[in-house]
Amino acid sequence: MSLGLVEADLAAHPMDQFEAWYADAEAAELWEPNAMTVSATDADGWPATRYVLLKAVDRSGFVFYTNYNSAKAVALESRERAVLTFGWLELRRQGRVWGSVTRVSAEMSDEYFASRQRGSQLGAVASPQSQVVADRAELDRHYDETADRFGDGVIERPPHWGGYRIAPVVIEFWQGRLNRLHDRLRYTLEAADSGGSESWLIERLAP
Repeated sequence: MSLGLVEADLAAHPMDQFEAWYADAEAAELWEPNAMTVSATDADGWPATRYVLLKAVDRSGFVFYTNYNSAKAVALESRERAVLTFGWLELRRQGRVWGSVTRVSAEMSDEYFASRQRGSQLGAVASPQSQVVADRAELDRHYDETADRFGDGVIERPPHWGGYRIAPVVIEFWQGRLNRLHDRLRYTLEAADSGGSESWLIERLAP
């Protein structure tokens, strides 16, 4: 693996470059290589950041799932913009993504929800995410009541839970180097057409 990042080694499309770095993170057996922060600004102008897990990625963007009534979802939908940050620190690498926010299709959310462990499905139904609860006992009671209600039956995805896609317009790759002279290469979307063809400008930034 190269200790640096030079323009000649970059993929022409940033998503190809991302997938190559993601494969490196998986090969290095990093803990939760799909962990990323999602940052958005709420209605009062406060920036807020939290960790989520990347669940799908392709040329159309980065997908994760959450409660649509949560504080993060309200912020995401109020501005329809977000920034993602990946920190593969053991590899001295960081990736940042600026993009527009949309919900994924109900069918895609249904398919992913059905793939989750049963306990996670119950938790998604039971938890009033971001709302105040009296104590842990109340949260556990919500879970137990939900488990009793479904019994051994199929747990359908609740309408308040589903996925978001962040469609990138800027992606920056950061590779740590000696003497704090790190490599920072930025892709900026210049043009895109309905056929899926895209043009990206690649620039080097001073560290």
